[in-house]
Amino acid sequence: MGFVFLLFLSLFVSFSGAEMSGKVGVNYGQLGNNLPSPSRSVELIKSLNAKRVKIYDANPDILKALKHTDIQVCIMVPNQLIVNISGNQTLADDWVRSNVVPFYPDTMIRYLLVGNEIISSSDTQTWDNLVPAMRKISSSLKAHGIRKVKVGTPSAMDVLQSSFPPSNGTFRSDVSGRVMKPMLQFLNRTKSFFFLDVYPYFPWSSDPVNIKLDYALLQPTNTTYTDPGSGLTYTNLFDQMVDAVIFAMNRLGYPDIRVFIAETGWPNGGDYDQIGCNIYNAATYNRNVVKKFTSKPPVGTPARPGRVLPSFIFSLYNENQKPGPGTERHFGLLYPNGSGVYGIDLTGETPESEFKPLPEPTNNEPYKGKIWCMVAKGANRSAVGSALSYACSQGNKTCDPIQPGGKCHKPDSLVWHASYAFSSYWSQFKKVGGTCSFNGLAAQTIKDPSYGSCKFPSVTL
Repeated sequence: MGFVFLLFLSLFVSFSGAEMSGKVGVNYGQLGNNLPSPSRSVELIKSLNAKRVKIYDANPDILKALKHTDIQVCIMVPNQLIVNISGNQTLADDWVRSNVVPFYPDTMIRYLLVGNEIISSSDTQTWDNLVPAMRKISSSLKAHGIRKVKVGTPSAMDVLQSSFPPSNGTFRSDVSGRVMKPMLQFLNRTKSFFFLDVYPYFPWSSDPVNIKLDYALLQPTNTTYTDPGSGLTYTNLFDQMVDAVIFAMNRLGYPDIRVFIAETGWPNGGDYDQIGCNIYNAATYNRNVVKKFTSKPPVGTPARPGRVLPSFIFSLYNENQKPGPGTERHFGLLYPNGSGVYGIDLTGETPESEFKPLPEPTNNEPYKGKIWCMVAKGANRSAVGSALSYACSQGNKTCDPIQPGGKCHKPDSLVWHASYAFSSYWSQFKKVGGTCSFNGLAAQTIKDPSYGSCKFPSVTL
């Protein structure tokens, strides 16, 4: 009887652990100048039924606001501290003492990430310091008697040299032996996770002809792909991407390290030259991926069927100060005023019929026509001045028409001159990777700003 009870208890604990792990969290980024307070944000996180939250630092106000909640918390050591911490145990101890000890265990810190997408950066010195820094942070946690916090680091898909077919998944040759093997050794020894950022939007948007949109959105479809190397059959792009990393880990001799989805999501808006970034697709993808993460029993992926994939959806808010193309500022589940961009329940339990109807997508096909690059509404004027100087210093006669006596000199205003300069710069440099971003100071328009004899350069798609 005692053996049966112990067996039951063991199964219960095992099942409970799996159930806990399958709950979905949200990434709480702070790159906005109009975001709610930490305490209000925690209330909003609860309203989404998120059971975990990840922040990109160790913001004490946020950690205080999360005290005495049942929300598991993931914090992060900033990229710029990694080099110093990697060679100095005292610095690692100080960081843990300042950023973990005052809040733990009242704030349920469960994951501590060292840096963010370090392998995606060109700073090779930090690559070499990443795993030593992870080891030192782990030692600091133990020294403080903190044993419930897993240490890891998030990687993007560009850590792979080959990802297709999934069974051919291979880490990049410049980091495979140098960074990934010691990292996997550390994760294996500490029973931590491989934290992975997975965005099917990006491979789909770069090849929407050959990758079907429904396959990227995890929609039920007849589209399948059978991997010739493994014989595994795939019904969505997300599983392909995750399994490519699993096969890459297998290749280095680590077949059992658990995967934690550190970021996934779909943009609800973006620029005119960005396809498929709309509310309909964002809601569809996030609702579908949440159903996958929360399914009981767990579904896993073809390479690891039945395995739980713990996760964080990106992101809590549309963040208006994120640099890069427009999609970067449009991944939020919520607008900065706290209202929902679309209905979503991170438990996956709310039926689709209970959500309000979604607006029909209008940009699932590439835009065809002219686009101009203008100063964004509310852009900081001093930053615009610097961006104007930069744009005018690039290319061939980029800003001649806005010089005194030029056809576009009047009206003689900073915003007008910068808008011309941005459009002129972009029209010259788009073909070689130039963007209409200027660190978030610019926005695209399809309304021609030209007037009279002043003709603004444009990009034609």
